[in-house]
Amino acid sequence: MTTAEMPYRRLGPSGLRVSVLSFGSWVTFKDQVDVDAAVECMAAAREVGVNLFDNAEVYAGGESERIMGEALRRLRWPRHSYVVTSKFYWGIHEGPTTRNTLNRKYLMEAIPASLERFGLEHLDVVYAHRADPGTPIAETVRAFSDAIDRGWAHYWGTSEWSAYEIRQALDVAERYGLHAPITEQPQYHLLHRERMEVEYRRLFDETGYGTTTWSPLASGLLTGKYLGGVPEGSRAALPGYGWLAEQLKDPRHDDRVRGLMALAEELEATPAQLAIAWCAANPDVSTVITGASRPEQVVENMGALQVLPRLDAEVMARLDALFPPPKGA
Repeated sequence: MTTAEMPYRRLGPSGLRVSVLSFGSWVTFKDQVDVDAAVECMAAAREVGVNLFDNAEVYAGGESERIMGEALRRLRWPRHSYVVTSKFYWGIHEGPTTRNTLNRKYLMEAIPASLERFGLEHLDVVYAHRADPGTPIAETVRAFSDAIDRGWAHYWGTSEWSAYEIRQALDVAERYGLHAPITEQPQYHLLHRERMEVEYRRLFDETGYGTTTWSPLASGLLTGKYLGGVPEGSRAALPGYGWLAEQLKDPRHDDRVRGLMALAEELEATPAQLAIAWCAANPDVSTVITGASRPEQVVENMGALQVLPRLDAEVMARLDALFPPPKGA
């Protein structure tokens, strides 16, 4: 597979072009991936054309950003050739102004601290990791806009915001001449479709808002590896992820997952490749964030690029039969 086979899409209404498959560090970095492994995984992703690498302040309490930053230094890629994103809301310091918030003080201190951990002069996209009803929306929009004016980032976006909340941010930015958010980072996979396909429908049509979707494999559920329980070494077996293990052991999904595995076999693909390709087939998806703890997993995930052209109307209809679309889609 060559770099030329990687499609690139505009990130929302901006001119920034991102690879349709990207690479993120949630759960894996520090817990499963050290700097050496991060270098290998990121290099494997880059080899097939990935140019977007996603992170968040809260991942591993800031250590995920440090690991990715050190990996970037070792890889020595030109800064213009890749996109780095991070997210802010949960906070990593105790205190009434630093947890679960998007207040100006927190954001204007957290973003520079993130840059220091990365060892970068700027991030390409900074996200509000969740909405904060306790902070006036105008305060949050102005803080992110000011971060862009100060050169800390080029763009900003939202993550797991409702369509109504995104509209509020867009309206505030337009009213006061501020930098508006350009992209949302929602969960999106075959078992979680309503927000992308129904709630955001008018938002996409009317604003061209972008998306950097996460969890295309439903945290591994769609690979089939949890059909026999939680295997040792999987993310659901990690300390602190018991909540995830309970979700992944839900027997209601077993027949659907088996159907996905059978269809993937017909297409000469893995279930992971088929599930990722299905996400990428949605034109409202700017990029699908993939994750991996080993370079071999990166290579498998990127094989979704070869599956994408095989998703004709018949295959998509069969997937809809297995995983029914939400009402109104």
